[in-house]
Amino acid sequence: MPGKTDIRSEAATLWFLPVETRVPLKFGTEITTRVTVARVRLGVRTRQGALVEGWGETPLNVQWVWPAPEDYEKRHSTLRQFCVLLAEAWAEAEEWGDPLELGMAFQNERLPRILEEFNRNRGLKVPWLAALVCASPLDIALHDAFGRAAGMPVWRTYHDRFLNRPLDHYLEGDARFANRYPRDYLRGGGTRHLPAWHLVGGLDPLEASDLDGSEPEDGHPVLLRDWIARDGLGCLKIKLRGDDAAWDRERLVRVGDIALECGVDWLSADFNCTVRDPEYVRDILERLLRDHPRIYGMLLYVEQPFPHDLEAHPVEVGGISSLKPLFLDESAHDWRHVRRGRDLGWNGVALKTCKTQSGALLAACWAREHGMSLMVQDLTNPMLAQIPHVLLAAEVGTLMGVETNAMQFYPEASRPEAAIHPGLYHRRDGRVDLSTIRGSGFGYRLEEMERILPDPAFRAPS
Repeated sequence: MPGKTDIRSEAATLWFLPVETRVPLKFGTEITTRVTVARVRLGVRTRQGALVEGWGETPLNVQWVWPAPEDYEKRHSTLRQFCVLLAEAWAEAEEWGDPLELGMAFQNERLPRILEEFNRNRGLKVPWLAALVCASPLDIALHDAFGRAAGMPVWRTYHDRFLNRPLDHYLEGDARFANRYPRDYLRGGGTRHLPAWHLVGGLDPLEASDLDGSEPEDGHPVLLRDWIARDGLGCLKIKLRGDDAAWDRERLVRVGDIALECGVDWLSADFNCTVRDPEYVRDILERLLRDHPRIYGMLLYVEQPFPHDLEAHPVEVGGISSLKPLFLDESAHDWRHVRRGRDLGWNGVALKTCKTQSGALLAACWAREHGMSLMVQDLTNPMLAQIPHVLLAAEVGTLMGVETNAMQFYPEASRPEAAIHPGLYHRRDGRVDLSTIRGSGFGYRLEEMERILPDPAFRAPS
């Protein structure tokens, strides 16, 4: 039965915003020095005839979504083309529904068909994770528009007054989700401050002896101790290589020693899918426990050591997850992948808005029902992308805060947004401050921001 709060997409505008990093960021085997941010304005019609706009944004982090030997620019330009194709599809949509209904129908039905057609006869084929990231700013904008149409924060709409179908409709008829809605699984409530995780990249200098003279002189810290002191950091996420055990062990210990010296509370380790043998991770953890028990005790969880395709690489990980919580990240494309991961022994999920707000909601609900821990991880989200990202962490309730590192790698990119939300783009006392987020949708307060956008890459209707 149609809902009186249903919306229908009928216009879309897409911009590409280039951003340069102040220092290189190493993802797995690749290095990021620039990124394109996709920003979307989606126009939706309400049942009452009103036209409402919603906004969404996601960085197209090529190295994370599409690691491959091919030239970066080829992959980058291909993703831009695919974003335009998706914006065109949403501008031509005719279906009515709520954002979860419309978002998951697009993700399950239209997106696979569009991707298959796009990849046909192409030597360079866009992978599914990259397709989701291209789809995410449109999906986020859909949720923002729905909240704006309802005149309230979108997180307050995820229940039976606004959503047409309970969760079992999306989760293969699982009776545990009958007559239940996302609001039944949200824990954040009125959380206004979140502990912030700082990323220690694989190329980040730790000591003065690591400096080579190429570091920026822009008023922002470079060395880890200076970051900890300036931002009052209590949580450090450490990027590891996954193919050099001696380097990984040394990196954990070096960062751990600085953390102990500076009063940091928690560490995590991220291998970004580079490990092939579970014994590699087990050996690192067991040696850390034996030789550096205090650092081992600070290690809160381990993130995605193994290849993200769980069907092609069904690694049994129970032996590792019994030592430390093991979190899916790149593998957690949707709730079905989370289910498969749990069967293999994973006991946590790292959610990301860049894999769509709709998908993150369902994955969070499924994981929570099945006793899995949650984190919300960054894709180095600047500008508008930061706001749904931190709200997801605040609302689902995480193991510990939220990863947020755009202020490390491109702090100037978010200057117009930071003028309105200073506590979201500057970490203080080890936290980010969500108190300036208010209003309907995602509470961007976009009309107060003085950002000049380039010419759009796509607009329909023109």
